[in-house]
Amino acid sequence: MAIYQSMQRVRFSSPDDYKKFQVTFADVRTHLKKLPGFLHLTWWVHADDPCWYNEVSMWTSFEALKDWHMNNYHKHAKEWAVRSGAIMEDIIANFEYKNARLIRVCPTCAHIQDKPYELNMEQQALSEPCPKCDYTFPVMPETKSSTAVFKDVVMIEEAPKPRSFIPAA
Repeated sequence: MAIYQSMQRVRFSSPDDYKKFQVTFADVRTHLKKLPGFLHLTWWVHADDPCWYNEVSMWTSFEALKDWHMNNYHKHAKEWAVRSGAIMEDIIANFEYKNARLIRVCPTCAHIQDKPYELNMEQQALSEPCPKCDYTFPVMPETKSSTAVFKDVVMIEEAPKPRSFIPAA
């Protein structure tokens, strides 16, 4: 399964530019949730620099990530941010997913759990209670400010493509 992560580090020109960006970007949840390949987006302020913001998004394929970048809403929001000078710097790095692990220590019974899970079904994995005492672990809900958006996506494995063979001489 090929899941992709895009990580952006964005520096705004001023606190006022960030406030304007928040207005433009406020509807992002509506557009992301419509995309079949969207899994997760989190946006937060860097603890040491109030003008530095970090975004992580996850997608079911590289094509799904490209679909977001071609999305009419997203294109216009990015164009506005660049054209207006609101964004001073945007550093983007994309990664291909290899595996995910969930490590938990139950605060009620001290049961230790260390298990792999499928990233495309992360919300389901995070909502599972402790297998020993049924403690319900906290799960961050989506926020009205659109700084945390996520969903699970059932992925269908593609059949392997037939190989071409060259006859031996």
